Amino acid sequence: MSGGTLTAVLAAFVIYLLLMIIIGALYMKKTNNSEDYFLGGRGLSGWIAALSAQASDMSGWLLMGLPGTIYALGTGQSWIAIGLLLGTIFNWVCISSRLRRYTITANNSLTLPEFFENRFRDKKRILLLISSIVIVIFFLVYTASALAAGGKLFNSVFGLDYHIALAIGAAVILIYTFMGGFMAVCTTDFIQGTLMLIGLLVVPIVAYVLMDGNIISLLNQSGVEGGADGYLNFFSNGTRSYSAVEIISQLAWGLGYCGMPHILTRFMAIRNEKELKKSRVIAIIWVVISLGAACVIGVFGRAYLYPTLLGTDGAASTENVFIEMIIKIFTQDLALPFIGGLFLCGILAAIMSTADSQLLVTASSVSEDLYHNFVSKDADSGKILKISRITVLVVAVLAFLIAWDPNSSIMGLVSN
Repeated sequence: MSGGTLTAVLAAFVIYLLLMIIIGALYMKKTNNSEDYFLGGRGLSGWIAALSAQASDMSGWLLMGLPGTIYALGTGQSWIAIGLLLGTIFNWVCISSRLRRYTITANNSLTLPEFFENRFRDKKRILLLISSIVIVIFFLVYTASALAAGGKLFNSVFGLDYHIALAIGAAVILIYTFMGGFMAVCTTDFIQGTLMLIGLLVVPIVAYVLMDGNIISLLNQSGVEGGADGYLNFFSNGTRSYSAVEIISQLAWGLGYCGMPHILTRFMAIRNEKELKKSRVIAIIWVVISLGAACVIGVFGRAYLYPTLLGTDGAASTENVFIEMIIKIFTQDLALPFIGGLFLCGILAAIMSTADSQLLVTASSVSEDLYHNFVSKDADSGKILKISRITVLVVAVLAFLIAWDPNSSIMGLVSN
């Protein structure tokens, strides 16, 4: 990119990142106790609950991992997206209202481990202990996947060293999560979810127009295994057919929704049952459009970026397909670098919306579930709030270290 183009893209990033920090600072004044910090006083509106739940769920995996694996291997990889769609629908239809109702009945539980203990009257606190430890361990890796995605984004767009890029992304996420807690996270996630959706819709449509709809020919020229027919076959993985076990394994990703704390806490925090019904419709529509568009981006990116082939010698990773499409469309073909910068912020939004939620859930497990219940039972709400903010800092540092390897795969980290 030329100097002027790079400046325009950088301006979009700076404006976006400053907005996130300002939101964190505004909500810091309204965060007075641990219930405010973890559930926002149970005051989420339907729109914010829906978009923040889905944005925090999908992460950099939606805009980098999924399009990247489809770019490389074909539409057979879409079974994961189908599984996630089914899991999302089941979660909102069958779990959301029950969880909202019972967490209040079960002694106004603030976290999922606390709900398990209260709901099943576990006097020995085995459920609380095990679920808290599981959350802390695996969410460390999940947070690391988001930070790694941020590092790759800054590295790809601005040519920054991966480790410096990793530090910048982690620092911004840490600042507004540390300050504003749950409401800051949900409000920023709402903005991020909207930005993600716009980018997912606009970029493939523009790419299609610029290619004059000549997808099949370009796919064949790009050397996809099995030709365009095999590449676009949902039951094919290049030159071979998918087995039933492989399809079922990919669909099974959707089972995770029934226990993802950063999504389920949104159900617990919704203002009332009426708002929850509204959230359900909004969230399901959002996820249908977003997953479908992400799969299309993988296919269109393979055609649009040709003769460049990602993942080959000297080229960017296949997980950068969406980034490379935005750069080519808005800095080369259309010469609208500031708009391109805003769409690149959509990828950053996907990354940040997951990392902030996971930081907060991990902090709640450490401070509320482990510290308050096993270390200092007499700790007041103010002290727990202080411990929560310290935990957010520690978890961010540990996730930063896990993501240190620039060759780490976003898809691989999320899979783990």
